[in-house]
Amino acid sequence: MPLRIRFLYSLLALGCIALFLSGCERKPIRIGFVGGMSGRVADLGVGGRNGALLAVEERNARGGINGRPVELIIRDDEQNVETARKVTRELTESNVEALIGPMTSSVALAMVPIVNQARLVTVSPTVTSTQLSGADDYFLRVLPDTSTYAPKSALFHLKKSGLRRAAIVYDTGNSSYTTSWLAGFRKSFENSGGSIVVSRSFTSGENIAFSPIVRDLLRHDPDLVVLVCNAVDAALLCQQIRKLDRRVTITVSEWGSTERFIELGGSAVEGVYFAQFINHGDVTPRYRNFLASYRTRFGQDPGFPGLAGYDAANVVLDALTARKGDASLKDTIVSAGSYQGVQRKIVLDRFGDARSTTFITVVKDGRFVTLE
Repeated sequence: MPLRIRFLYSLLALGCIALFLSGCERKPIRIGFVGGMSGRVADLGVGGRNGALLAVEERNARGGINGRPVELIIRDDEQNVETARKVTRELTESNVEALIGPMTSSVALAMVPIVNQARLVTVSPTVTSTQLSGADDYFLRVLPDTSTYAPKSALFHLKKSGLRRAAIVYDTGNSSYTTSWLAGFRKSFENSGGSIVVSRSFTSGENIAFSPIVRDLLRHDPDLVVLVCNAVDAALLCQQIRKLDRRVTITVSEWGSTERFIELGGSAVEGVYFAQFINHGDVTPRYRNFLASYRTRFGQDPGFPGLAGYDAANVVLDALTARKGDASLKDTIVSAGSYQGVQRKIVLDRFGDARSTTFITVVKDGRFVTLE
């Protein structure tokens, strides 16, 4: 073979090798997202998904992770534990690097054994049940458990407003969260001189009749009604309460504090209180930029699910960027200990449990307003 032709073949071979290596370098890093994006709690899952998607898109616009693009594989758990187990197994078998989600505690309890067996790091934006605290496993989260923030709601109403008689309604469909939240609220409320005069439960669904529940609550003459449920049910309960009592104070757990609550509740939710993880009065450039980007991308406000989804995704993305050699992703996340969120530092302990600030907010003129 003439020297010139051999030279051309050599160049062609080198070009193919370079193209192959270049293709390998650009192979996407795959991350899974699991959340309930259909049904009654879709606002929570959609917000979390949107926040995670925005974080991934921004990271890719900056060159991805060490030159590789990030691909978000999205799955709807339908707020159903069997569906959650199914999609989690699918994602573990597809070799994703990590999972973001889920958004509710009942689903998390179903997923945790699967991700632990697969040793797949899972970072939840919004799961806060105490049942998942203090475990050396692969389930991490960017918000604290209910024992650290439900008491703030109880003490605010006792000490700031002097309310002493609380009536409670809670959803058993997400019992891991609701019973955990109520335990924290009850302990602080009763230890500080308040009393729970009545407690009623329901299981969320399309055909729930809230009027009899509300009539039973108000029969006990409470000065505070506590709702521990999703935004749709909380809004409907507020409407029923206001038909019968215009003055009783209503407070809702943060699960119900999405923008959907205000949209559905209308005038009936004016003056309703929350303990939230998002500071709606934040005027820092970091938050304002995030808010503008989210609105531009999705045409709506993020609320706490969008903010938490964005923060959780960035914890994963930052750790994947920082991981060295054969270090595990879990060790990388936990050893760093602190990550910059949109509004706060996300501080993780050795179990991957977070510390955070909680804000008391109230609905005023159709929007959430931070009080303290």
